[in-house]
Parts: sequence; C-alpha cells; structure tokens
Amino acid sequence: MKGANLGEFEELVLLTIASMASEAYSVAICDELEKYTGRTAKLGVVHSALNRLEEKGMAKSRLGEATSARGGKRKRFYEVSHAGKVALVKSKEVRENIWRNIPGFNLEGSI
Repeated sequence: MKGANLGEFEELVLLTIASMASEAYSVAICDELEKYTGRTAKLGVVHSALNRLEEKGMAKSRLGEATSARGGKRKRFYEVSHAGKVALVKSKEVRENIWRNIPGFNLEGSI
C-alpha cells in the first residue's frame, strides 16, 4: 500500500464513495461532490484522486456491465476498501479531537 495519509480532496472522494454504496462511478461521484460541497468537481481531478486512492489501497474498483445507452462501454464502479474505512475513521477521530480543543467552539454546530 502506497502512502497511508489522505489528502482533503481524497477524503471527500472516499466519503462520497462510501455514501453512494454500489452506485459510485466517476460522473456520479462528481455530481455528489458538487451537491455536498457546492463546488464543481472536474472529472479529471476526480479520476486522479480515484487512481491515487486505488494505489494507496483505500478504494477498489470493478467494471460494470456494458450498456447500449453508453454505446457498449462499461462503467467503473468504486467502493471503499477496509484500509479506506480505517483511514476515514482515523481522520474523523483526529478532526474531532482537534475540534474539542478549540476554545469557544461546539461540535453541535453552535459557535
């Protein structure tokens, strides 16, 4: 496994994959990222993040069935691997620990 740390965008992509269950493919991931963040996610940037996540062993992919709607092309579906789940939980715990130590901030959303 190459590199165990998640960058911010990689974390967002991995969280999005997890939230989409079995329907996570690149175009849908872009759409969901935009919905969650309010920012446009470029397909090439998402593909780069997906490749890095696979190289790190945090995501895995499989090819779906060919469809006539896509001219016989198959979609590549992604899922979070065990290592990805561990990395996401660790990232969440680190962030929560830091938030708890910020004076005047409340994790429930009231500042």
